[in-house]
Amino acid sequence: MAVAHPGNVDVTLRVNGQTRRLQVESRVTLLDALRDHLGLTGTKKGCDQGACGACTVLLDGNSVVSCLVLAAQCDGREVTTVEGLAPDGGLHPVQEAFVRHDGFQCGYCTPGQIMSVVALLAAGGTSSDDEIREFMSGNLCRCGAYPNIVAAIRELVGATATPGAGPRTGGEAR
Repeated sequence: MAVAHPGNVDVTLRVNGQTRRLQVESRVTLLDALRDHLGLTGTKKGCDQGACGACTVLLDGNSVVSCLVLAAQCDGREVTTVEGLAPDGGLHPVQEAFVRHDGFQCGYCTPGQIMSVVALLAAGGTSSDDEIREFMSGNLCRCGAYPNIVAAIRELVGATATPGAGPRTGGEAR
């Protein structure tokens, strides 16, 4: 028989289409609940301050940095992680575009980048490279794969390159 710990809360999440019940400390973030309690390690822990976007997931269809959201705030809500994009073991179209355009190098930021792109597409996409860069500005890539990430997104939204917008280099603000 499990003993409830003072300060713990019961949380029911719908994660990648499955109902998951957890008992966690009230201060546990959604990121830590996903990684440490549910074993979904595709969502990466980067800065743990909401600045890098490596931990981006979809919460009720909207992108959030899961390191800044408490698991208890997500009770009864739908969470989609990178593991849930293509449940049949294949690749989601966004993942396929990243592969085609070499939109990752070390791959650490890639799950967060991909989740943000899924949210971008769900919001109706964008029409220019500048808008793509603005939308993706909360996701950092330390390897400098930004031009390839923008190319992958451009392909997905059917946008053409913005005239005069040359490729950006790593570390440059998007």
